[in-house]
Amino acid sequence: MPPLSTDLFDYELPPRLVAQTPAARRDASRLLVVDRARHTVAHHVFSDLPRFLQSGDLLVRNTAAVLPARLSARRPTGGQVECFLLRPTDGGQVWRCLVKPGKRLPVGATFTGEAGAFSGEILAKEADGSAVVRFSTPGDESIVSVANRLGQVPLPPYIERQDDARQGQDRERYQTVYANPARQVAVAAPTAGLHFTEPLLAQLRGGGVALADVILHVGLGTFKPIVTETVEEHAIHRELYELPAATRTALVQPGRRRVAVGTTTVRTIEHYLAAGPVPEGDFAGEADIYIYPPFRFRGTDALITNFHQPRSTLLCLVSAFLTPGSTDGIAWLKEIYTEAIAREYRFFSYGDAMLIL
Repeated sequence: MPPLSTDLFDYELPPRLVAQTPAARRDASRLLVVDRARHTVAHHVFSDLPRFLQSGDLLVRNTAAVLPARLSARRPTGGQVECFLLRPTDGGQVWRCLVKPGKRLPVGATFTGEAGAFSGEILAKEADGSAVVRFSTPGDESIVSVANRLGQVPLPPYIERQDDARQGQDRERYQTVYANPARQVAVAAPTAGLHFTEPLLAQLRGGGVALADVILHVGLGTFKPIVTETVEEHAIHRELYELPAATRTALVQPGRRRVAVGTTTVRTIEHYLAAGPVPEGDFAGEADIYIYPPFRFRGTDALITNFHQPRSTLLCLVSAFLTPGSTDGIAWLKEIYTEAIAREYRFFSYGDAMLIL
């Protein structure tokens, strides 16, 4: 098969359809339902989801919580610094971060947070543009605790905020209702899960739908566009994930439909099942799986997902899922997106959802 041109995954989106705020109620988002067997689409609201799932289905969701990872600080000279926490490197106060202005912050540079809540020193600069930062805090408070008090929600760049007026709403709504507060390991929300409410989950459980959890440490790579001429040339990002033993067992039980909530869950499931025999019990791995047509899926039978950016690896994944083992899903996804745009669905993180059966 010839290489796939990245241009195949491009489309034009009117800026007004990029959702800047969430729906008034989580499950009031619209839901575009794709039936692959019948090759049809239908238009619903997310609260209709129980109509399309059935007793015995397994709903697999990513329970990673988003850390308010964007911290403001100042240099000793008074210059402003933005420090974005990515991940710890030693399990403690040394973190991989993005710092701005990066070129003016060499190794050895220091900065201090609001009212002396923390201080940071740059220990190293990495080839990918990130920095290794050692933090110190009064009373040995963890930098995670500081971030939860003072940090800003790491919204994606296409959501514009001119001031802090919506910080309270963003802290609540850029987080799933089932996020595990003990696992604040995501710098971006697993956005397909943002549409669920506790009553909707209770309704699904009451209808015989089983729930299973995974944790994928969503990184900034999820927003990285494909800039190479072909899809295959793109260097896919890597993300840590965790699979409880109960979820591993549920995934391989025969005769049940596995419904993945979001592309992060798909990456977890498919990487795990492709890894081959692994030890029993809880499992941790690093997903470096790249899913694009004509990928064949091992453990995903239905998918709930949002509408994704042009020229993104997430768009590649959804195209592959529409017609596994074929490239026909590329053209079909363009048709679906054209209809969604015509009907003015809301796109991206705070936007509407799609269910692919």
